[in-house]
Amino acid sequence: MTSTIEYKGKLSTLCTHIESGNQIVTDAPKDNHGNGEAFSPTDLTATSLGACMLSIIGIKAKEMGIDLIHTKADITKVMYAEPRRIGEIHVKIYFPKIDAFKEQKNKDIFERVAMKCPVYFSLHPDIIKKVEFIY
Repeated sequence: MTSTIEYKGKLSTLCTHIESGNQIVTDAPKDNHGNGEAFSPTDLTATSLGACMLSIIGIKAKEMGIDLIHTKADITKVMYAEPRRIGEIHVKIYFPKIDAFKEQKNKDIFERVAMKCPVYFSLHPDIIKKVEFIY
């Protein structure tokens, strides 16, 4: 088992990660009857793409002996109607200004690795995924 989820009422849930005990609260977004007081389930889906990409980049950076601390990603989720669903996820990955990126081959390595993230391949192919790398 990966997690448990308890409905707390008012369109909110409490999600508990079994192995660590860490918890995440979700809330329906304001545009779908909620209060928007926490990540919505679709927010978590979009955010998971960026978190996965940064994790995969981090693994490769460790293998290469490159410190990528402070690398960050901005995520934008675009909802579509009929049926209501995630239509697009935009990811902007910001790398720190370090010597390793003076070489194009290192940029190519990290960009290629990011695009092999398991979440990327797990998302429905109709979801448009726009990824931008900023050095």
